[in-house]
Amino acid sequence: MKSLFILVYGIVAFLFFSCSTSTTSTAPADFLAADMDSSVSPSQDFFEYANGGWIKKTLIPADESSWGIGYMVQDEIYSRLKKINEEALQQQAAPGSVAQKVSDFWGSGMDTIALEKQGTSPLQEDLGLINKINSVPDIVHVAALFHQKGIGCLFTEYIAQDDKNSAEMAYQLYQGGLGMPNRDYYFNTDEKTVNVRNAYQKYLYKTFLELRDDSTASKKNALAVFQLETRLAKASRKLADLRDPYANYHKMDIGSLQKLSPNINWPVYLKESGINKLDSAIVGQPEFYAALNAELAPANINNWKNYLRFHLVLSSSPFLDSATYNNYFDYAKTRTGASTPRPRWKRVLDVEEGAIGEALGQLFVKEYFNEKAKQRYSDLVEAMRSAFKERIEKLTWMSDSTKKKALDKLARMTKKVGYPDKWKDFSAMQIGKVPYVINVQHARQWWHNYEVNKLGKPVDRTEWDMTPQTYNAYYNPSNNEIVLPAGQFAVPGKKDDDLDDAFVYGYAAASTIGHEMTHGFDDQGRQYDANGNLKGWWTPADSIQFSERAAKIIAQFNEFNPVDTLHINGSATQGENIADLGGLLIGIDAFRKTDTYKKGEKIAGFTPIQRYFLGYAYSWLYKQRKELLASQLMTDVHAPAKERVNGPVVNVPEFYETFNVKPGDKMYRPDSLRVNIW
Repeated sequence: MKSLFILVYGIVAFLFFSCSTSTTSTAPADFLAADMDSSVSPSQDFFEYANGGWIKKTLIPADESSWGIGYMVQDEIYSRLKKINEEALQQQAAPGSVAQKVSDFWGSGMDTIALEKQGTSPLQEDLGLINKINSVPDIVHVAALFHQKGIGCLFTEYIAQDDKNSAEMAYQLYQGGLGMPNRDYYFNTDEKTVNVRNAYQKYLYKTFLELRDDSTASKKNALAVFQLETRLAKASRKLADLRDPYANYHKMDIGSLQKLSPNINWPVYLKESGINKLDSAIVGQPEFYAALNAELAPANINNWKNYLRFHLVLSSSPFLDSATYNNYFDYAKTRTGASTPRPRWKRVLDVEEGAIGEALGQLFVKEYFNEKAKQRYSDLVEAMRSAFKERIEKLTWMSDSTKKKALDKLARMTKKVGYPDKWKDFSAMQIGKVPYVINVQHARQWWHNYEVNKLGKPVDRTEWDMTPQTYNAYYNPSNNEIVLPAGQFAVPGKKDDDLDDAFVYGYAAASTIGHEMTHGFDDQGRQYDANGNLKGWWTPADSIQFSERAAKIIAQFNEFNPVDTLHINGSATQGENIADLGGLLIGIDAFRKTDTYKKGEKIAGFTPIQRYFLGYAYSWLYKQRKELLASQLMTDVHAPAKERVNGPVVNVPEFYETFNVKPGDKMYRPDSLRVNIW
């Protein structure tokens, strides 16, 4: 995936490029030149040179933890979606229609008078289920019901293609059950993490007070839940350890799963989840389920009841009254740095995106992404595929037998551009004039059923996992496909026809299309074959060569410390870093074949190759708060913005040529340390 901070935790992507020092008088009317800081030498800090002007004049809004290109694009998308919702609200839409669902969902989320009056009362039915728990099977029963409603607890489950047999959908189990983003928040001792941990414990206490426990009971319950989660965290794997697809693949029959965690009656749990006739499951981290099993003991029933009460409120807080949400936000802001909550209408749109985003997408693309634009980016994919093919053919470190299979995989990589050819049918989703949190639960119940119904049926390889209006993209190894939503190609305040080819090759071809293509050949993606199966297709010698070359990019990014004493995790981020570098290199090769490059005509004083780099950099135009940077380094497989600029470019020969970078310059990296993979 190109970027990660998306909606739930923002939208990411960062980089920028610039011209040589001789172009400092470039006309400021050009939107690329306007963002530069010519007082900084590109040979000393390319990110600041390219983006510094924008950074100096830009303030991060108080309700945001970051600001940049993705947020500016998203703001335009928000405005369009808000218009669609408000128009739906004025219609007398037919019951069951998309317009009716959009109207009622939006209306329930924006009715602040009703939300304040309701408080936490819409949760009374769920709280009643928890109060009735008297045994371990009761705990598991409630967890099964909660999972269907999207209420996180105990563990993580999902339906996805079997990594080793992409033609089949499989039931998959993963570690989970934590209230904070991952295990490191429970153990790291740096100041920022300690602050988050302290705020989380206060949030636990305030939640139990809100649930009408007295202060003594609230303190006791908060501590017990925190200690329970800490034990689960101890049994959870670290971020980098989750990257190995083989180490996180353990297929077992239900009998073996039952032996692994006998305190969970799996046949009963699966039946209550609507899953019938399941003969096997894929367990990511068996040791987590062994630890969870030990915690599911009769002596811990009261702790689990309080755990479930808390997680019910935690999962529901965005959909309830302001007091409940503000309790959550007081904790969350220690991770994000935002000082005030985002406007309610934006938060409702974010939730609606997850509930019925594809339905909105049908309305969105009709107006904002025409067939001409779709064809432009479809053609761009083929230009990048051709350039990547030539790079593979010229590799000196890879054997002919592995090359042949790599070329086959590239040729068979499916492209999905703009929007789906087939839309999902949301007619069975129950959205009505009910409390907001109930509409959210109904939507999540629909998605649960939708996913469960995939079991035992042929894989639908036409399906999209992102909506057309999303500012992001992804590579799916099981389908060997790149998915490129219309929103990813948007530029704030610009129509697609206004964008020159040099800019587009950097902004779209390199940072998105080439990036996603390279994911098929990064440290994870390369382990899947052309059919999308986790299967060894490399010679042992070639695998060693790849690992040695990848070790260089791991070492390079380990050197960066974006905030305080915290360093980037080079192992955890290696896939994204490899994809960034691959996209840059493939993009240059593809761009050189265009008439725009060959003619060499300047735009606003920039040569085509300069505008290519500027376009690439523009896709990473971001400014972030320190709190978010610290959180990102712990939880995200993407490096921060500045390092996604300065990191890959120093491995690109054309960067040195364009900016006359010499030994002794800060942006100079010796040949022996430069990364050369694809």
